[in-house]
Parts: sequence; structure tokens; C-alpha cells
Amino acid sequence: MRRLWLLFAQTVTVGLAIWFIVASLKPEWAGVRGARVAMSSVALMEAPAAASPAQGSYREAANRAMPAVVNIFTTKGARQPKTPFMDDPLFRRFFGEQEDRQFSLGSGVVVSPEGYVLTNNHVIETADEIEIALADGRKAVAKVVGTDPETDLAVVKINLQNLPAITLGHADQARVGDVVLAIGNPFGVGQTVTMGIVSALGRNHLGINTFENFIQTDAAINPGNSGGALIDVNGNLLGINTAIYSRSGGSLGIGFAIPVTTVKTVMESIISTGQVVRGWIGVEPQDITPELAESFGLAKKSGAIIAGVLKGGPADRAGMRPGDILVAVEGKPVSDTTDMLNLIAQLTPGGKAKITVLRKGQESTIDVLVGKRPRPRREDQE
Repeated sequence: MRRLWLLFAQTVTVGLAIWFIVASLKPEWAGVRGARVAMSSVALMEAPAAASPAQGSYREAANRAMPAVVNIFTTKGARQPKTPFMDDPLFRRFFGEQEDRQFSLGSGVVVSPEGYVLTNNHVIETADEIEIALADGRKAVAKVVGTDPETDLAVVKINLQNLPAITLGHADQARVGDVVLAIGNPFGVGQTVTMGIVSALGRNHLGINTFENFIQTDAAINPGNSGGALIDVNGNLLGINTAIYSRSGGSLGIGFAIPVTTVKTVMESIISTGQVVRGWIGVEPQDITPELAESFGLAKKSGAIIAGVLKGGPADRAGMRPGDILVAVEGKPVSDTTDMLNLIAQLTPGGKAKITVLRKGQESTIDVLVGKRPRPRREDQE
């Protein structure tokens, strides 16, 4: 009897063990419904996997443009006087080793599979060496092709294969209210995409660059975004992010990008000649204020007063004098000094241009032999 009882107990134990295993791994075999749900302490609801982007998503635009936006590292060597004592270990012990320092200063945009990268001049102007880091993890040393400080643009080149190049858009078709995305590497945290709208077009008189025609946006642009891409909802390049208005150093919703129309002209000139060639006539202009208009007896307040004329310059040789009011360049009206600078810069050096001036209430047209605009000198040139 005792043997039968032991056999029964062993059979029941083995059966329960088998049932427990089956109920845990294959509850449907054991007829247990909802066994897995019962094991969770919280009931959860999960949405089905979406096969297409959610409505209002800009993931396709971001995916198209992000591979072409790069991070720029610059190396700045410590400036040391050349002295034979630098090789002396005792000298180095007291004065220390001055090593090169590397900074993540900004962003750039690959604009050609041949390796041309656009960025801001202020990102690379003081660098001794430039390194480009692509979104796919590749890195390469870059060589400066040319810079244009007056628009704050620069072109550098890297030698890598299969480079992702961005598609240029049409900034002239952009309108206030259009959705835009800003791509860059703010604060060195990694590639980041922010969204906003076009807040204004043709912004100038900001004192940022000599030649200004900015796209203003409220897409967040922070330190490190300089040189990055402002794109439309199709992933096409609208501008190069260059500056922000900020009292704290962070984004306050007022950012500025150089439009692709300017970018393309400057880039093509730099690639073909190494620099940007602009027209110049050698005058110092001044905006017409209500006080000046009253003192000159002007009926209209448009144009630019010639405050100074460079002796021996193109304007001086053509007979232009201080006090003249420049009202038109090649028949195109001048509203202020910004207009005047832009119109004259578009003239071809070596050619003649018709400049209309107002002198003592009388308009006259002067033929000026256009010169080449000198490159600005860096105040901190070493």
C-alpha cells in the first residue's frame, strides 16, 4: 500500500511539473488564456507599427539633407615666439609645452560630390588645420579653397569618395510663413534638426556683413549651427545659417541665413578664381537722414550721399564730388547705401558704368570706369 502511495505521489508531481512548463511556454496548449497579461502588473495598449510617416512629419526632408551636413573641427596652434631655447628641456619645464588645441566650431554643407563644402568664414578663418566629420562617421582633413569675409562664406575641399551632396533650392521662391528646417551641430552635442518658419526675407542693415540679404527664421539656431543648412520641406538647401540675435548666447527665435542665391554666386566665383571679384568706385556713402534731406533741400529721401571720394579712385577720375547724391546705378534706382553697395558690387571691373547723381538740385549721368573692390584687411592679421 505504501508503494502504491509513493507511486501516486510521484506521478502527480511529474504531471504538475509538465503542466507548469507547458502553461508558461505554450499557454494555448494548456487552454490558459491571458496568462501573459496576468503576469504583467500594468495593462498596456500599443499602437500598430506605422508603414508611412505621420501626417505633418518632415522626416523625408531631414533624411535627404542630413547626410550632407557635416561637423567642422578646427585646430589652432599655440602662438610661440621662435627661439632656440624651445628645444631646451629645462626651458620647457618652467614655461610648459604649448600644444595645439582642437575645437568643434561649426557646421558645413557638402554641395558637390567632388568634395566642396560650404561653411561660414568666421568658422574657419583663424584655424591652422580643418577637419571635417561626416554624418556617416568618416573624417577628412579639409583644404581652404577660398573665403569671402564680406558675405561670411568660405569654401573648403575634402578628398573622399561617395560624398552625399545637398540639392540647391530656390530661395527666391520662399515666402514668409514657409516651413523650414535648420540642421547643424549646436554646442557640439551632435547633428540636430530644428523646425520653424521663414520669419522675414531680405533682412539687411544688421551690421553683420558688408553685403546682407538674410532669410530670417525662428527655427532654433544655436552656437555650432553656423555654416549649417536651412532647408525647405523637400530637403533642398535654402540658405547657410550664419548668425542669431541673442542676449544670452542661445536661440531666441531670431536667426539669419545667407540665401542660396548669394551662396551660389559666391561659391562659383571662389571655386573658379579662388576669390570673389566685385565692382568698386572708391566712395564713402552715407544714408540720407531727415536732417540731411532738410539741409540739402531734398524733395525725396532716397539715394546715398557721397560723404567722401578716394583721391585718384574711379569716382574721382570720373568727376564725382563729396556732397553728390547717388540716385541710380546703370538705371537701377538707389534707395540707400546698402542698395548702392550691392549694385556697384555687381558691376564688372574694367567696364564702364553709368552713375546718376544729384548735384545742386540737378541730375546728371557720369561714366565711371569700374575698379576692383579691394579685399578687406583683417585687423588682427599676424
